[in-house]
Amino acid sequence: MRIALLTPMKPPDHPVPSGDRTFARLIRAALAKGGHEVDLPSTLTTWCRTPEDLPQIEAAAAEEVERITARWRAEGPPDAVLTYHNYHKAPDLIGPALARAFALPFAIVEPSRAPRRAEGPWARGFALADDALAAAGALGAVTTHDAKALYAHAPDKVRSLPPFIDTEPFRRARTPRSGAIVSAAMFRPGRKADSVRVLAAAYTRMRARRPDVRLALAGDGAERAALEPLFPPGTLIGLLSQDALADLYACSSLFVWPAIDEPFGFTFLEAQAAGLPVVAGRTRGVVDVVLDNGTGRLVTPDDPAAIAAATLELLFHRDRLTAFSARAVAFAAQNDLNAGLARLNALIAAAARRNAAR
Repeated sequence: MRIALLTPMKPPDHPVPSGDRTFARLIRAALAKGGHEVDLPSTLTTWCRTPEDLPQIEAAAAEEVERITARWRAEGPPDAVLTYHNYHKAPDLIGPALARAFALPFAIVEPSRAPRRAEGPWARGFALADDALAAAGALGAVTTHDAKALYAHAPDKVRSLPPFIDTEPFRRARTPRSGAIVSAAMFRPGRKADSVRVLAAAYTRMRARRPDVRLALAGDGAERAALEPLFPPGTLIGLLSQDALADLYACSSLFVWPAIDEPFGFTFLEAQAAGLPVVAGRTRGVVDVVLDNGTGRLVTPDDPAAIAAATLELLFHRDRLTAFSARAVAFAAQNDLNAGLARLNALIAAAARRNAAR
């Protein structure tokens, strides 16, 4: 099947790392693994920093629709249109028009809907995102948090599509060091920087009780210079390649991240694929990718004392840590590229059935 993949938030080849780029890449990889031909007809990003940016982006999207329409009329359209992400700040302005023009099955992965945005400065973006929901034949809810609003709006279209990863790069022999904990994040302003600050306070508490605890924090970003003094020298180790990060996970005992207001976090699945139990904040979609008291512990995300206590409790109980590690590997294996492919195939098939019924 030839599938047109649209990515309003961030295309797979965007230069800046992020969860949006990661998921776009994973969707493309899973579809390719299943033998699908994946076409990226546009790399237009529709994300708006402010509502005032939207008219210019709408104009650019209209030009893209015209360009792609002419191309598809000359070369033939794909078999389906699949969009990754759609919400009021990044509405899909291309997929609905193309799907309607060529009568194609159309599905969206990770749509979200916040009814409070139906009025106010984001009302136009909300309406455009809702138009995409109306045009789509199937909506892949990535988290239970997003699923609630989607079910309330279009219950017959919603399909569960939990996040998935490529587990293979993280599956290697483990040589965990006692007391070694690890974390990884981009040091961006806002919730990422807030989580780093909470992690720093939690780490200070851990070391006061157990000086043998050692944290390695991978990542980089605009806030690094401001955040690095919060940790002992050498704690921040910079941005690592996937291979180097997998090596770090293999010699660590536990992954810790507060995850303040985190949508879900691919790093949690990657760490579990490497056999690392997780201590994380109980927030939004994190509850879908970490099994509390199964593959890790979930605590209040902005509570350094709770994070420190959960980390030490798990870190120095070897039997529990070993059991959680085995469950983490098994859980990640249930959410690998093969699982992602099956979920995407089911989503596209549901959209095709609705399209045929129309």
